[in-house]
This record gives sequence, C-alpha cells and structure tokens, in this order.
Amino acid sequence: MNHWICPSILAADFTRLGEEVQAVLDAGADTIHFDVMDNHYVPNLSIGPLVLNALRKAGCDAIVDVHLMVKPVDRLIGDFLDAGADYITIHPESTEHLHSSLTRIREGGAKAGIVFNPATPLDALSEVIDLIDLVLIMSVNPGFGGQSFIPSSLNKLRQARALIDASGYEIRLQIDGGIKSANIADAAAAGADAFVAGTAIFGQASYAEVITALRTNIAVASGS
Repeated sequence: MNHWICPSILAADFTRLGEEVQAVLDAGADTIHFDVMDNHYVPNLSIGPLVLNALRKAGCDAIVDVHLMVKPVDRLIGDFLDAGADYITIHPESTEHLHSSLTRIREGGAKAGIVFNPATPLDALSEVIDLIDLVLIMSVNPGFGGQSFIPSSLNKLRQARALIDASGYEIRLQIDGGIKSANIADAAAAGADAFVAGTAIFGQASYAEVITALRTNIAVASGS
C-alpha cells in the first residue's frame, strides 16, 4: 500500500476550516482525519457530524477518516455515515457488541476500523479482522492533541503488522499521536502505512514543506 499522510483537523484553525482543509490537500495530504470526542469516553469535547456535513456541502471530496472517541458509539456511527465519512474507526471499549458495530459501519457504505489505546491489548483484532479495513494504534492517550509520542507504541505496531500480514486481508495500519518528522520513519519501519499528524502540520509556515519532509523520512525507512 502507498503511505498516507492524514492531517487531523483538531489542530486546524476552525475560523478558516474550509481553507485549512483545502490547503493541506493541495500540499499533498491523502486524507482528512476527524478526532471526535464526547467528554465521556475521553476528557475532551471536540466536533460532531455537522462539521463533516458542512465540509461536504462546501465541496470537499477528500477521503475522510473519522476516529470516534465516544461512548456509546452506535448512534454517532449512523450520524457520521449520513454526513459522508469514508472510514469510521471505533474503540473496542466503546461498544457492547463490537462485531455488530463494525458490521453496521460497512453495511452503511463506509470502511470500518478498530482503535487500540496504548494500554489496550490487541486481543480483539483477531476476532474481527475479517470485518475491518483499518487498524489504528494510538501512540498517545486519547483526548488531547499535542501530546508526546509513546515509544512502546512501536512494539504494538509491529504486532499489529504481523497479524494483518498473516490474515491476508488488505488492511491499513494507522498511527496517531505525537507523529512528526523526527519519529515518522520509526513508525513506518514498524509497519505503519498511514500517519495522523495534527500540530506537526497545522500552524506551520508551509504545509507543503512539512508534508514533503514527512514523506522523505518515510521513504528512508522503506528504502525507496
């Protein structure tokens, strides 16, 4: 799979959100990442489906992957399907019936993903690997942007990569939390092929220069 750079709009300037999204896409981003928080599952409150719906109405046709940090999760799965999400990723802890929730995402026309927090084992992955299109490894504790990368996340990436490769399914492996030029090569070498970055991109002087630097370091890790 080609490598994806996935800017998280949590770090964008919301007074110019449409412009910010277009700017990172023009600079070479592959997807737009939504961090959805409910002040219940995680100690923060962010954005809902109306934001995605507004971007779609404004003409944004980019791939949007939505990370739901909410509990219970099933109601918002439906809302984000209606708003136009391409990927919806959920935490095993956020639903009583993981198989059912993932099935609902796929039946609604989106690709389904599962998210693992730093202290959450990968046990559930093998049980639903035939139902998912993306595995997201959190390299920070969910809830706030701007945190530092947790190095032990690299071991979990390697474990997830081995499980994905053994399954034979085409599943993306995404990393989220503290990703920047200094550590993105390590994440790529550990098996990640999609990289969420917020403050490392948004707010920088040149989005194109930052994204180019990220890709350069990925290429070094992959030997290309």
